[in-house]
Amino acid sequence: MKMTTMMMKSFVLLLLAVGCCVCQGQSTCSMIRCIESKVNDLQTRLEQSEKEVEDLRTLVQGRPQVAFSASLGHVGVFGPVSEATTLQYTIVFSNTGNGYNSTTGVFTAPVKGMYFFRYSAFSNYLVPGISVVSLWKNNEVLVSTWDDKGQDPHDMGGNAVVIAMETGDTAYAQLSANAAVFNDAGRYNTFSGFLLFTT
Repeated sequence: MKMTTMMMKSFVLLLLAVGCCVCQGQSTCSMIRCIESKVNDLQTRLEQSEKEVEDLRTLVQGRPQVAFSASLGHVGVFGPVSEATTLQYTIVFSNTGNGYNSTTGVFTAPVKGMYFFRYSAFSNYLVPGISVVSLWKNNEVLVSTWDDKGQDPHDMGGNAVVIAMETGDTAYAQLSANAAVFNDAGRYNTFSGFLLFTT
């Protein structure tokens, strides 16, 4: 790239010098010096722009990219479960960075940073009793949704959080003991998350 720039500069200077020689009443040397100064200025700006583009390219390529989104694969009523159970979202829409494990339902942070997580939960008239889902970080409950069997036949809920994660921290959605959710081809029960920025 630099070789091309230098060759172009030399070629432009040569053309301008020849052009200046045919101009009447003007000092060829002073015109060439003026033009050379302008070309040098343009070359400096070009090199600066090339460096900025390269810096941006490095920034984008060097920034960790982490994002996932998945849905429960189970069709019908899932539960009631006898004990708290991590939901395994087996239909994976995306898993950039491979932080989400569809076998366990657990996301493991590949880098330290601020993350956004969201889940949705669906209950209907087929679900006996309650439907309680919580989002956990490691062994700590962050947020929850709760529903019981009432007058309305269908209920949809969800919750979200922005949380700091260390490398290796885990996040997962858990169905509470004695609770259940309902799912079908509509894929109402989802779990998603992504890295906002590293810290």
